[in-house]
Amino acid sequence: MTTLYFIRHGKTEWNLEGRYQGARGDSPLLDSSYVEIEELATFLKPIHFDHLYTSPLKRTQVTSAALKRDLGQDFPITVVDALHEFNLGLMEGMRFTEVEKQYPTIVKAFREAPAEYDPTEIKGETFEQVIERTTQAIDAIVKAAKPTDHIIIVSHGAAMVAMMQSLLKTPLAQVRKDGGVTNSSVTTMTTDDQGASFKLIKWNDTHFLSKQLSATDTI
Repeated sequence: MTTLYFIRHGKTEWNLEGRYQGARGDSPLLDSSYVEIEELATFLKPIHFDHLYTSPLKRTQVTSAALKRDLGQDFPITVVDALHEFNLGLMEGMRFTEVEKQYPTIVKAFREAPAEYDPTEIKGETFEQVIERTTQAIDAIVKAAKPTDHIIIVSHGAAMVAMMQSLLKTPLAQVRKDGGVTNSSVTTMTTDDQGASFKLIKWNDTHFLSKQLSATDTI
């Protein structure tokens, strides 16, 4: 059985400010995020990891390096371009409140009704496009793994939700049914048939984080 640990990157300045980062926007991790990554590592330390795959964006690569250091384990880190966040086009860098005023229908669908999301006006990426590229990446990762491997995937909130629910065969309209994922959280899934099917073990686990979670922590 191959076990995958999907981790959202540490909280960034734009996360705190309530801005959409997307595939091209990027901002530094908050100082407090390194504490949360260390808490995550403490929780995961009893597990021996075989590989870590990360999105190419700086916030995920920095999270990956800090997590590996805090785990104190020697495993390879591989950058996978397809694990990057949604391309949110014109919304990137904008505050959530600004987007809600300028693109109310688009942002409502993005957050609540994925099957109705049409990013044409903002020159963004569709859920179908994100799901296709991310699940193809996971398929390749799992097929390259040994059956007993424990693998870390470090990616982004919106892309991870779409990707993980798709791996669980959730219909597009219900992708948001379990809510979002929190910075420095871990969602655990297993497969015993090389990725033909997945079983959810725990969604958005944050019990190891000592801080009080706020609305800006989860997307």
